[in-house]
Amino acid sequence: MKSPALTRRIIETLATQHPNADTELHYRTAFELLAATILSAQSTDERVNMVTPDLFKRYPDARALAKADPKELEPLILSTGFFRQKAKSLIGMATKLVEEHGGEVPADMDTLTALPGVGRKTANVVLGHALGVPGLPVDRHVLRVANRIGIAEGEDPVKVETQLCEQLPPELWTLASDVLILHGRRVCRPKPLCDMCSVRKDCDYYKALKPKDAPRTVRAPRR
Repeated sequence: MKSPALTRRIIETLATQHPNADTELHYRTAFELLAATILSAQSTDERVNMVTPDLFKRYPDARALAKADPKELEPLILSTGFFRQKAKSLIGMATKLVEEHGGEVPADMDTLTALPGVGRKTANVVLGHALGVPGLPVDRHVLRVANRIGIAEGEDPVKVETQLCEQLPPELWTLASDVLILHGRRVCRPKPLCDMCSVRKDCDYYKALKPKDAPRTVRAPRR
């Protein structure tokens, strides 16, 4: 893997290429981001953002969601997929927040991951974006981009998270995730647009390409 100094430079360069990188989920509170992130599993941020306005109008906080009837909740989240399991997770998460945390979202990894439907990636999203606690969510985009560039090795999200956190100062953890995710969506796709990449000179994948194998530019749609 690359040195901490080079890893930091790569993240800072990607941040320049993707200015104002942030989660693309819409939220106003930590509770809303937690619910939205649960809904985003096996779905897209765009789809979740279409669903959450009506969802949060009806269930604005944990106390309201804890009292939800699954038969009324499920139609609101149907289009995000796996709606029955997600409804169960949302109600379970809200119920535990009310019963054990006064309805507030705790700013602690272990406590968050003890909530129904909340894994480490979801917890890191909420910690880093809504609660001001350094967190580095690892999704499929982070795995692909970090491995290609050579700033992490392996397909285990927890191990990749650990590697990246060891290479970067805590104040860059959330930014690193955000820019790697956006880079994976816009540029470093499964079929990458390497000549649009600002860090290709430091990228192991690009260096390994033969000239004839280098991907040609196709303008990627923004999302």
